[in-house]
Amino acid sequence: MSERLALVVDDHPTNRLLAVALLKKLGWTAQEADSGETAIRLTATRQPQLVLLDISMPGLSGEETCTRLRQTANGAALRIIAYTAHAYPEERAAFLAAGFDDVLVKPISRQRLAELVGGL
Repeated sequence: MSERLALVVDDHPTNRLLAVALLKKLGWTAQEADSGETAIRLTATRQPQLVLLDISMPGLSGEETCTRLRQTANGAALRIIAYTAHAYPEERAAFLAAGFDDVLVKPISRQRLAELVGGL
C-alpha cells in the first residue's frame, strides 16, 4: 500500500498538532506548514494527496493558497479541505466556489475527518 501523505496548513501550532494526530490515527503520514507560502513549496516537492488548509492566516489567505495550489502541476488531483472555524452556509459555499473540495469545521473531530478522507 502506498503512503497516504497529508499536509496540514495552519498558523497555530496547536491546531496543526491536533489535525496531525488525528490523521496519523487514520493511517496518514502528515506534514505541517505554518503558512500558505510554505504549503505551496512543500506541495511542489512532497506531492501530498490531501491538504487541510486553514482559511485565516497571515500572508497568503487559505483561499489564495488554494487557488495557487490548484494552478500547480498536481493541483487538479489534490483534495483540498478548508480547515476553519467559519461555518456559515454562505461561507461554505464561497469556499467550495474558491476551489476547495470540502469544509472541515474547527474544532475537528476524528469522525468528521474520517468521513472526509476515508475514500482517499
